[in-house]
Amino acid sequence: MAVAVDIESVVKAFGTVSVLKAVSVAIRPGELFFLLGPSGCGKTTLLRCIAGFHTPDAGRVLMGGHDVTGLPPYKRDTGMMFQSYALWPHMTLAENVAFGLEMRKVPRAEIKRRVAEALERVHLADRAKTRPNQLSGGQQQRVALARALVIEPQCLLLDEPLSNLDAKLRLEMRVEIRRICKQAGLTAIYVTHDQKEALSVADRLAVMRDGMIEQIGTPEQVYRTPANRFVAGFIGEGNFIDGRVEGTGPEGVRVATAVGALVATQAAGGLKPGERVTLCLRPEAVRFDRPAAGAPNVLRGRYRESVYLGEVAQHMIELPQAGGGALIFKAFELNPLAGRDRAGEPAEVWVAPEQVIVTRRPEND
Repeated sequence: MAVAVDIESVVKAFGTVSVLKAVSVAIRPGELFFLLGPSGCGKTTLLRCIAGFHTPDAGRVLMGGHDVTGLPPYKRDTGMMFQSYALWPHMTLAENVAFGLEMRKVPRAEIKRRVAEALERVHLADRAKTRPNQLSGGQQQRVALARALVIEPQCLLLDEPLSNLDAKLRLEMRVEIRRICKQAGLTAIYVTHDQKEALSVADRLAVMRDGMIEQIGTPEQVYRTPANRFVAGFIGEGNFIDGRVEGTGPEGVRVATAVGALVATQAAGGLKPGERVTLCLRPEAVRFDRPAAGAPNVLRGRYRESVYLGEVAQHMIELPQAGGGALIFKAFELNPLAGRDRAGEPAEVWVAPEQVIVTRRPEND
């Protein structure tokens, strides 16, 4: 049965280095929850505190409402997948999967049944007598997943499990991990630095930086309404333009910038005239069709570089700035009709006000 996992004000330091700074998050039963962030942000340390490999210096970890902070890993009823597959090369797949059950003194008949079910769940039932070196990387990853699942944990912990796979296999295994976790009804906590992985698999995710959580939400919430510039820049790509609020009205928030006034309808609440903000315009939100007369957010400049990639063309556009210089603006043209390089040609693009993301700027920025 899936359990809730509650992390309450967890602090962890190694020597003088503070790695986790009073981190709190509530993970729901049956949820596929991602911890996402750059290297060194504390996500793996937090996962190890949940697993019991690290003991927090302060704070608590609860599973199903029970405080497990002081319990060793083997008493926490969790399964864990690491970056390496860690399969025994001299054992068959069935023997590898059965290992954890044998350590728990499960009856032999029960082991046989559960191993068969676990291998069936990862679509490797017909390879039970195969050894790991006869499998592809993706198949070995499935075995590692089956080994974690066979002990029937209440919570599955995954530490960058797809990092050693090639791009095609990563795509396949994203789908498989989500399918298997949902089919098994598991609470799963998944660490990655891969934004696409998190956006495509997670029910909810937490973006971490410097030992703290910057934002928690669904993939869509975090992508479309990032809490700050760091989150906007880490989740996806963006063109960042600093400005000051000129005013607000029925049409939205009007912001004065070095490339002209821009209007946003999904602005942060309570913005006041004169307030410093940063706008984020996603490259895929840029429009290349002719805007209506008087439409806001029309940007005019010159193409600097174009790269044709088949389904998309990536353009770098120079936008002249008030006071001199140019802003380099990235735009994605979906399903381009031509692959020619437009470098040097005039450019006119626009962004709908509902696609402009507004984040406040710290006063010391």
